[in-house]
Amino acid sequence: MGMTCNLLRVSAAELEAYKQDSNLLVERIKAASTDAAHYDIDQSWDGIVFLLTGKNSSDGSHSLSRIIFSGQYIDKEQKLDYGPANYLSPDEVATLNETIANTKLSDLKPRFDAALMKEEGVYPNAWEHEDALDYLLEYFETIQEIYALATKHKEAIITYISH
Repeated sequence: MGMTCNLLRVSAAELEAYKQDSNLLVERIKAASTDAAHYDIDQSWDGIVFLLTGKNSSDGSHSLSRIIFSGQYIDKEQKLDYGPANYLSPDEVATLNETIANTKLSDLKPRFDAALMKEEGVYPNAWEHEDALDYLLEYFETIQEIYALATKHKEAIITYISH
């Protein structure tokens, strides 16, 4: 078991409430298994950021790295399993959605380079598996769906890492 990434679609009002009282977010996360707006993208997050940007997710220099870690925290002091939750406002979600909605899997395939991913320290550093690219592409499609739904409903997205 490793670090998995979770995305949560929330209304703008919910986002503001969580920013005011981050314990409300903790309560929401506890009910994640029955929450239709909650998504687990397993350990794909860093690999997806690499396919989009050529860097691991700790390098926030590319705007698309924000699809997982926006650098905006619900509560910087709050420690969920692996640090604080990040968020994107509904407008920021819509802006990123414009780009990823037009990203084709065929554009991402040539960017997959297991050796370079290992060199760049892309988590979980097990990209030489024969199904690794398919795994990343499947979860990228999930992220596209999440962002499309959030944009359609004018929602924010919260991301956090758990185990």
